Order: sequence, then C-alpha cells, then structure tokens
Amino acid sequence: MQDQNPLGYTFPVSTITPTRISLVPILRSGLGMIDALSSVLPNPVPVHHLGLYREKTTLQPVEYYNNLPYHKSTASNPTTSPGPSELAIVVDPVIATGATACSAIETLRDWGVKKVIVCAIIASEDGLIKAAETWPEGVEVFVGGCDKETDDKGMIKPGLGDVGDRLFLTIGK
Repeated sequence: MQDQNPLGYTFPVSTITPTRISLVPILRSGLGMIDALSSVLPNPVPVHHLGLYREKTTLQPVEYYNNLPYHKSTASNPTTSPGPSELAIVVDPVIATGATACSAIETLRDWGVKKVIVCAIIASEDGLIKAAETWPEGVEVFVGGCDKETDDKGMIKPGLGDVGDRLFLTIGK
C-alpha cells in the first residue's frame, strides 16, 4: 500500500497490529515515557517490563525483573501462542554507558524480536554508538540530545542525573 505526503511524494505504508508491536520500558525511569509514547500510537499495544540496574563498581547491568511472555509461537495454534513481538520499542530516558540498552536489546533478540527501536531523551556519544552497534541490522536508536562523555560513575556529563530518582522523588535516599 502507498500513501502520499503534502509535497506529492509517495511512500510505502503498512499497518501494524498490536500483537506485532510492544513497548518495553526499562524500570524505573522508562515508565515516565510510556504514557506519552502510547498516546501517539494508533492502537493500544502490550507493555512488557525489563528491570535492569547498573552495578556500582563494574557499571555492568544486572537484570532483576523480566515480564516478557515466555511462550513461543506454535504452528498448530498461532492465535493462542503468538510468540514474541516483531517490533519492540525500548524506552529509557538516558543511554549513558550503553550497557543497559545493550542488555535490553540482547534480551529482546533472544526472545525472538525481529527489530528493536530504542527511544531515549539523552545519550552519551559512546553509549549511543555502543547501543546502535549491538545489533546493527536489527536496532534503530532515537535520542533527543547527545552529550559528549560520562564520568567515572557512568553518569552523563553534564546530563540529567538519575532520572528514576527524579521521577520517583528518591534523590539521596
């Protein structure tokens, strides 16, 4: 199917059903982006959650929660066991070192997702490159802004600080 923009150029259009797309916020901070993203989608879609935190000394991600459906598609009954989404949209406001985004991408790839879009508000240059290179043929990364570097604690400089702490009023706790 084709559509036409106001300038007269045509482009391909496809309809995505809710069973083929899902939103995946990274807990906690990604929750703050779900309502806005859901409001621009034409239909409601499933929301699955990944809980990842960054270990303080190694800065490596640790998964503490995952509610991706464990079922795989079966040929005998594809309607009751649809399998993984074809497209997963990962939402996390900050891509600092890129390790959390990479872990989420790998988890979704292992689940069987065919394509991942990562939406972030801000990223470091190195974190953005690392996330995009995790699965070059299967990942697109969209960010609102990019800062040059991270500090020794893995926080973007100047950045936003810990968005989860700011959203849930737990700064300093």
